[in-house]
Amino acid sequence: MKTIRVVAAVIKAVKEDGRTMIFATQRGYGEFKGGWEFPGGKIEAGETPQEALKREIMEELDTEVSVGEWIETVEYDYPGFHLSMDCFWCEIVKGDLVLKEHEAARWLTREELADVEWLPADVAVAEKIEEEMDYKI
Repeated sequence: MKTIRVVAAVIKAVKEDGRTMIFATQRGYGEFKGGWEFPGGKIEAGETPQEALKREIMEELDTEVSVGEWIETVEYDYPGFHLSMDCFWCEIVKGDLVLKEHEAARWLTREELADVEWLPADVAVAEKIEEEMDYKI
């Protein structure tokens, strides 16, 4: 089975009331159109995961991010390919998160993470960051 290596940004920000929010996007194309995911994309030859993530977020959202701590690598078998997804905490450095490839986006608090229909590989990430938001953020 073909393996596709990708990166995903768990972009966080703090609301005025002090609660942490996570940015989620709704896929606007392809087989999984309409599903919710953490933004990111494929790692190109010669790129580190962090470089790929910065490039992908700039291309997809016209926003510069700083890439922080690694969260986890998700291994997931979709029909027809295996996905290996490196996930990192990210913060906005510059830009306004302009949706170029996605149908919609939402800032989600910890309590709202289960309110969207995550793509299968992103479910594990959402569950892990929900746990981490309890004590880490």
